[in-house]
Amino acid sequence: MKKFLPFYLFALSFMLMGCGQKADNTKDLIFAQQRDSLENIIQQKDNEINDIMGTMNDIEAGFRAINEAEQRVSIARQVEGVSSIERIRENMQYIQEAMQQNRELINKLRNQVRQGSVNSEQLRQTIENLTRQMAEKDTQIRQLQAELQAKDVQIGELTEKVEDLSDNVNTLREETTQKSQTISTQDKQLNTAWLVYGTKSELKEQHIIQDGKVLQSNFNRDYFTKIDIRVDKEIRLYSRSAKLLTSHPASSYKLEQDAQKQYVLRIQNPQLFWSTSKYLVILVK
Repeated sequence: MKKFLPFYLFALSFMLMGCGQKADNTKDLIFAQQRDSLENIIQQKDNEINDIMGTMNDIEAGFRAINEAEQRVSIARQVEGVSSIERIRENMQYIQEAMQQNRELINKLRNQVRQGSVNSEQLRQTIENLTRQMAEKDTQIRQLQAELQAKDVQIGELTEKVEDLSDNVNTLREETTQKSQTISTQDKQLNTAWLVYGTKSELKEQHIIQDGKVLQSNFNRDYFTKIDIRVDKEIRLYSRSAKLLTSHPASSYKLEQDAQKQYVLRIQNPQLFWSTSKYLVILVK
């Protein structure tokens, strides 16, 4: 029997190594899935930004075309005769069409903003710049309209278009403000988590632990503390005994003792830590 003892020990070691390797493979698979999910989110964000910037470039090109048409009108005004008036009317018609095209592009941009999830601060700066340009162009067209009317150039139809454009600018400004507020509210919600730590009897009293299960019954949500996951990355537990009862990836945090041997939870990767649950329950003594 002693002869076969080394063989048994070798077989037992091999089985234990196999179990450890299987656990490592499972962790690698979970990490790869989380990484792919984050890469998809980043790619979606990049696509949204590229679409918005493409629309913005088209709008700026429309502004340049309108400016060039205004210059041609100014040159034609310096020349007397029927042909110059005709050129003025042609260019004013071109301005009208360019305004309409920009109006459609603005509506496209509005839909991109409404349906997208681009960071509110970046979007606010871009939209503010567009709004300013639209307001300046509205003023310029109104001034040109007044000067042409003094020379009996008929552009009554363009007047209505300019007024419509001004209304669209105001609507865009209001919708941008509402969009920014909505994004800000959603951002706060996405980065809010709920924390509680207490003894076993305290957690049972609030139905946070019931029949050995955590957060399975109608627990007292008011007993939790609301935290911002972007800010609250270090949580002092004021206890020499601490155990996480909710599930969070082990690689995303450390549970360490301070100089007084009291535990401190340090969250090293907030996005990964809170990916499984926005509720954190810690058992202390």
